[in-house]
Amino acid sequence: MENLIKKLNDLKENIVRIKAVLNIDKKKTQWEELNILMSQNDFWSDNDVAVKISQKAENLKSEISRFEEIEEEIGVIEELALLANEYEDDSVCRDVEDRFKEVEKKFKDLEFLLLFSEELDNSGAILSIHAGSGGVDAQDWAEILERMYLRFCDKMGFKVEILDRVIANEAGIKNSVLRVSGAYAYGYLKSENGVHRLVRISPFDAEAMRHTSFAGVEVIPEIKDDDLIKIDDSDLKIDTYKSSGPGGQGVNTTDSAIRIIHLPTNISVTCQSERSQHQNKAKAMEILRSKLYKLQQEEDEASVKKIKGDAGQGTWGKQIRSYVFQPYQMVKDHRTNFSTNRVDDVINGELHEFMEAYLNFLLKNKNK
Repeated sequence: MENLIKKLNDLKENIVRIKAVLNIDKKKTQWEELNILMSQNDFWSDNDVAVKISQKAENLKSEISRFEEIEEEIGVIEELALLANEYEDDSVCRDVEDRFKEVEKKFKDLEFLLLFSEELDNSGAILSIHAGSGGVDAQDWAEILERMYLRFCDKMGFKVEILDRVIANEAGIKNSVLRVSGAYAYGYLKSENGVHRLVRISPFDAEAMRHTSFAGVEVIPEIKDDDLIKIDDSDLKIDTYKSSGPGGQGVNTTDSAIRIIHLPTNISVTCQSERSQHQNKAKAMEILRSKLYKLQQEEDEASVKKIKGDAGQGTWGKQIRSYVFQPYQMVKDHRTNFSTNRVDDVINGELHEFMEAYLNFLLKNKNK
């Protein structure tokens, strides 16, 4: 039991270290200030600003709570360990050891946060999925990926809003745009940016032949601060059209869907998730702002064409990850060489190991 108490003390020291690196005390002060702001009578007078502040406060509270909960659990384990040591109670010893294993696992999840080293990692994310080459198989694959990310977000407690979704004629989807909100949503999901390759026996082939298909995934941080990116109205071409997505008869029979093209960069965004044309335009502008910010950040490293190429055309030679269903089962990330044969787990949203490998890969290359 003395050895366990020593491990608990080491754990407490490590938590203090992580809290210092992640500025948890400062974030707690920020959260308290936002709480005071949200308690004011006129807080909801500007709904858009209020929603952004509320989301920021929620993200801060989520991160702070993880540390408070683990510190509280360590305190309980310490008390139990002292009792077990004093009375030499084997049943209490077993309970203490089981609790310690659980708190150790939670600590490893906290350590994962240290891998988020970029400024925008704690932002929300805009995740777009596009069917690539492979015909109906690629469209089905795009829908499988969409479901995979929805399940991952559900496990993480992230909020997901479908901003745009085009259903394919025969099966699957042509594309889907998701807005993901939650602490470090972009930090987690940025590892998914690129082309995803699927190898399987096609359910759409009468001869049951093996097919290869592709889907492109683009992940960008959600930028809500208008001051970061200034957009000139004269640079925009705005089209309206009837929504083809879910939402009821009112959505589908009115020109509520919005397409915005930024003429200088030829970046195009669409949104049709809301009944109101005004709301769809506001959300489309948020996506455009995020895309332009990301483009601005990467201009020193690559041209616009190269940036689009990372997640655009789904074809041979550009894949970041391969998912092989037949003749064997394996998922392999070609950037990190991390692989697993637990294909079903991955498709059901178990992506942490791939994300951790990618974040370590980024840190390693950053420090070179």
